[in-house]
Amino acid sequence: MSRPLEVLEVDLEEPGLGEVLVEVRAAGLCHSDLSAIDGTRPWPLPIVLGHEAAGIVRAVGPGVRDLVEGDHVVFSFVPMCGSCRYCVAGRPYLCERGVQANREGRLITGARRFYLEGKPLNHHLGVAAFSQFTVAARESLVPIPKDVPLETAALFGCAIATGVGAVLNTARVEEGASVAIFGLGGVGLAAVMGAVLAGAYPIAAVDLLPAKVELARSMGATHGVVVGDGDVVEAIREITGGGADYAFETAGSVEAMSLAYKATRRGGVTVTVGLPHPERVLSLPAVSLTAEERILKGSYMGSTNPRRDLPRFLTLHRIGRLPAERLVTGTLSLEAINEGFDRLARGEVVRQIVIP
Repeated sequence: MSRPLEVLEVDLEEPGLGEVLVEVRAAGLCHSDLSAIDGTRPWPLPIVLGHEAAGIVRAVGPGVRDLVEGDHVVFSFVPMCGSCRYCVAGRPYLCERGVQANREGRLITGARRFYLEGKPLNHHLGVAAFSQFTVAARESLVPIPKDVPLETAALFGCAIATGVGAVLNTARVEEGASVAIFGLGGVGLAAVMGAVLAGAYPIAAVDLLPAKVELARSMGATHGVVVGDGDVVEAIREITGGGADYAFETAGSVEAMSLAYKATRRGGVTVTVGLPHPERVLSLPAVSLTAEERILKGSYMGSTNPRRDLPRFLTLHRIGRLPAERLVTGTLSLEAINEGFDRLARGEVVRQIVIP
């Protein structure tokens, strides 16, 4: 068992101008957190991790007029300033100010509100959810209906936004189009749900672990492919009649990206969703982009506008069309977080929810 995270008592300042104090009621353990732990995605240290969460507003700072104590909220791991070129263009998931603040480990307001022995601690993606309480910028919060269980609502801040969004927003999959999804963690399984919502057929789910392939089948994937059981690319081509119209890579693996590209048909779209190490390089036949009129697209946060899309996705959940709760493997305490990440690293679980 590894113990890369320390559970400590730290100081938390009151919310400042444009900030909100939130009691975190549920926080998901995601591979993006794991990549911060293992160094795949470097972040400024020391840092309070956690970016997929939901909670209850306990206090608002000056200037916050549209949230009140008791409101339920989901965190957005990209704060949206609303005025940069990307926000104005309707692409707030690429917000210049928000991304810069995230990289520096601060809130979009410029502040750091956690302290340990008088020294500031960095905020992970403006959320810092592995804590009983956190302070976030108003731009990082989306109010939600109080009848949605917070353990489920937390998933909408990352897994659902990223996976469902990649299918519906980034790729805009058409009804009847063929889809292949490589990697069946929380985001990949959410992409399966998104493909079902889009009316795609066939939907081929690919993973190293047979149990995850079977789980994807139970969520609506029409076919399953286990890596290691023969030629994956040929299997996808056979299932889809020549290659997928849309192939999604959600594992953060360059090898999976390469397989997804190879499994995409001529004229098709390959969407990369996972985040590999910054030094990894993807190689592909350059001529195929032109001669086969192929499209290779990145999808960050599922191209999701949280204020627009999260209420829509939550509505789909509430009417039974988006069973997000099926992603939850179990819950655990903050004190057991390292054991939870060990299980995640071994591929034994999909989403574990920390109840701080």
